[in-house]
Amino acid sequence: MRAEFPDFRLGSVLATSFTGTLSERQGDAVERIPTPQRLVDWLAVSGLAVDSCTDAQLDLARELRESIHAAATAAAIQDALPAAAVQVINDCSAQGRAVAVLTPEGKRRWRLSSASCLEDALSVVAADAISIIAGERDGKLALCASPTCQAAFFDTSQSRTRRWCDMGTCGNRQKKARFNAKRRENSSSAE
Repeated sequence: MRAEFPDFRLGSVLATSFTGTLSERQGDAVERIPTPQRLVDWLAVSGLAVDSCTDAQLDLARELRESIHAAATAAAIQDALPAAAVQVINDCSAQGRAVAVLTPEGKRRWRLSSASCLEDALSVVAADAISIIAGERDGKLALCASPTCQAAFFDTSQSRTRRWCDMGTCGNRQKKARFNAKRRENSSSAE
């Protein structure tokens, strides 16, 4: 029987979806890739299927995740990028043998080498992080307004004023808290 794990938070941007595999960073952190197999599962649903993952590779993936988060956070607040994070991202990007391919539908997908390994998949995640942090894509990096989350996300909304990493979780939680606070305030003033 398989253990139950928290659902993945999948967005349209690979790198920030990857950083979302650790959520509630400022509260009770939720690790969404606690095992090597769970990382394999995340990569598969993200279009980067690999055959296996070792504990050491999981550690490398988490190091990349935290480096992307650190660099994206710095970029979002217009601070200097942490040199150590940049080095990890660059090293991971250079290690893989993935290539971009065009699908018949006109979409870009990644093809991993025939002997697909985790480093190939991580190189794609790192390359995606480089493109958003370097400002090569239409959008802007921002930090979730939830005080317990503070996740970096890539805002592609027309106005570039999105406040939440995910409206279905952080946004709804904050809206509900404001609603309940207002209701309590109205109840106490009616007495």
